[in-house]
Amino acid sequence: MSTLIIVCGRATFTNLSRYSQICERTYRRQYQRSFNFIRFNQTLIQQAIEPHSQIILAVDCSFIPKSGKQTYGLDYFYNGSAAKIEKGLEISAMAVVDVTNNISYSLSVRQTPATSKAQTKSKSEKSQQPETTRINHYLQQLAATRPYLPPSLQYVVTDGFYSKIKWVNGVTDLELEAIGKLRRDADLRYPDQGEYSRRGRPRKYAGKVDLTDYSNFEWVTQLTDDMELYTAVVWSISLKRKIRLVYLLRTSESSSSSYAVLFSTDLKLDAYSIYLYYKARFQIEFLFRDSKQFTGLADCQARDRAKLDFHFNSSLTALNLAKWDAVQQHDCDTDFVFSMASYKRRALNHHLLELFIDQLGLEPTLIKSHPNYYNLYDYGTIAA
Repeated sequence: MSTLIIVCGRATFTNLSRYSQICERTYRRQYQRSFNFIRFNQTLIQQAIEPHSQIILAVDCSFIPKSGKQTYGLDYFYNGSAAKIEKGLEISAMAVVDVTNNISYSLSVRQTPATSKAQTKSKSEKSQQPETTRINHYLQQLAATRPYLPPSLQYVVTDGFYSKIKWVNGVTDLELEAIGKLRRDADLRYPDQGEYSRRGRPRKYAGKVDLTDYSNFEWVTQLTDDMELYTAVVWSISLKRKIRLVYLLRTSESSSSSYAVLFSTDLKLDAYSIYLYYKARFQIEFLFRDSKQFTGLADCQARDRAKLDFHFNSSLTALNLAKWDAVQQHDCDTDFVFSMASYKRRALNHHLLELFIDQLGLEPTLIKSHPNYYNLYDYGTIAA
């Protein structure tokens, strides 16, 4: 973990050996071993997050560029950076987000298996393999992660891709609540609130929801000068259940009004909390960004399933450790702002200073007590 934080360049086996006393072959053998990363992350999260903080579980996937005919899980996945489907790998991550302090820690990371027909070598093999979808894989990961969640965590927040009945039902079956985003043309109905006339079948709907007309929604608050928040309890045709609808309306003088539609399966949850929870979901994107740029998430040399899994988990767990250490070192009254670039630079500077002291046979106490020691320690750091 410490080597992943200080290494410069790609986090390959060869490069890792350059920054430690462990050879390349040892790293390759280590990556074959199993380690309970989710238990380790659970323990870290219990100590890092304050007991009374508002927390959610953010779920999202990230594309990993990779080639090689024998690489496990190689398939066509959506690459958000290129805004198109490309050949490579995909990881599914579940992170605990502290909404109060606006910080996140990864809990569970699992590689998405290949599901395309091109991966099946023959018709007989295809008939022997059970039918599975990527949503099924994500639900299996969520069920395996459920025992490790903090007791106070109740809401699973995802983007619009997960707004499917299979996912929402799977979340609620685990005694959790789903929060997500709906299409702008979602098929919704107003539930009928009238009295039953005792004749015929009871009326279920009071009309179709027109998302371009928000006059029937309840106004909640003014978020910004040009953004308002509305809410309503409606029936979703695709999800086959009542949902709490949150309507974000942006109005500007230069253009026509635009809107976004959020939802929650918890009808009692207030609209503003749904907005805050969905906004906090974006913290998982910073995990992907920092781990790709600084802890080598996309740099694994291996093609084996076990080694790839170890690499993905160790990369995000190293980021967890760096973030937690930075929180513990923050002892001023200003708001905490985490910069992985600065933390990595300080870790490398500290490693080099310790290496100079050891290799040159210097007196560590005299050097570390010098007032300019910490100037060297912070050399090259940047503001977040």
